[in-house]
Amino acid sequence: MSAPTGAPSSARILIASLVGTAVEFYDFYIYATAASLVFGPLFFPAASPSAQLMLSYGSFGIAFVARPLGSIVFGHFGDRVGRKSTLVASLLLMGGSTVLIGLLPTYDSIGWLAPLALCVLRFGQGFGLGGEWGGAVLLAVENAPPSHRARYGMFPQIGAPVGFIAANGLFLVLGAFLTPAQFHDWGWRLPFLGSAVLVLLGLWVRLKLTETPAFAKALEEAPPPSVPLAEVARDYPRQTLGGTFAAIACFALFYLATAFALGYGTTALGYSRTAFLGVQLGAILFLGLGIVGAGWWADLASPRRVLMAGCVMTVGVGLALAPMMASGSLTIVGLFLSLALLVMGFVYGPLGAWLPSLFPARVRYTGTSMTFNLGGILGGGIAPVLAQSLAQSGGLPYVGLYLAGAAVLSLAALYPLRGGAATSVVMDTAP
Repeated sequence: MSAPTGAPSSARILIASLVGTAVEFYDFYIYATAASLVFGPLFFPAASPSAQLMLSYGSFGIAFVARPLGSIVFGHFGDRVGRKSTLVASLLLMGGSTVLIGLLPTYDSIGWLAPLALCVLRFGQGFGLGGEWGGAVLLAVENAPPSHRARYGMFPQIGAPVGFIAANGLFLVLGAFLTPAQFHDWGWRLPFLGSAVLVLLGLWVRLKLTETPAFAKALEEAPPPSVPLAEVARDYPRQTLGGTFAAIACFALFYLATAFALGYGTTALGYSRTAFLGVQLGAILFLGLGIVGAGWWADLASPRRVLMAGCVMTVGVGLALAPMMASGSLTIVGLFLSLALLVMGFVYGPLGAWLPSLFPARVRYTGTSMTFNLGGILGGGIAPVLAQSLAQSGGLPYVGLYLAGAAVLSLAALYPLRGGAATSVVMDTAP
């Protein structure tokens, strides 16, 4: 694909979609890690360690409520004003919220204002991410040749393991060089404050972009919709509902293998924080491998077919969760996490090409962002809290059944949407 004069190269477009998403997910994941490790006793009143962990996970879930709201607002401007400016705004909002979390006083200092401020800033994180993922994906796929849409669409997805490695790698380094008391008192703040550097990097890349060909073509053909959300709800309810439930499996699988596994592994299973973070850091490499493999396969077959295969594999992962996590061996736990995140690549990677194919360019930002983020509420927002509750009341087998059930729901949503956009709209991206 040869870019027009003055247009950014394919390499810059793909790097911008990856870097921006990596920055956003770094911010998101450091909260998940801190919520599992320190936020309970720092920001919530003392009751019991389990109650504090549940409250901490509850604050984590606030972002999943904010994400669909962010997708509506940023989707509105992304479909009316353009992809570039919306992506810059979402990056600034989430990055600013993250830095402020690193400056928050604790419950011992300001009482109930501490958890309130934490929840407000967590809402800001989620609101920003609600507009981030959809815009980054559209930046990639709306500039992709028809035969490479899944491979272009996988670049924002690769930002997820990159951001996770950066976040957990930093926590691992801090754990190696700081005492537990130092980490608890001030060390956990450093990853949040360091987000400012990453946001500046993301802005430097994104400010050099131009609008996508598909958005420019849509403006030439008709004025932008007055209310993109209303058009999506009126004309594409089946695509919105199907896309939402199709995304459940990837969120449930990821947050059970990361946030829940870390909290459960370092409390109920008794593994050290440093050792468990090291295992997760190795396992996340398999997520990147799965995303790349799924992207190539999806271009050869179809994104929907690969997503359905990933859902079937996720059922198997759910059945393996209890015996492998409770094995008493950190090596076997690491093998399980590696398997789970490898499979997650097949229910996550192709979403970047498949969800945009459900909507035309004039409302694609809104439709794609909404389906992905509503799926995040159902699949990820409640996952750590529900899994913690299930593990306490019934044990790990119930957590595994929960994961398998989420995969079955996604499989059922994917099945009737045969051919993705072929049943409704044409993917009008650049040649």
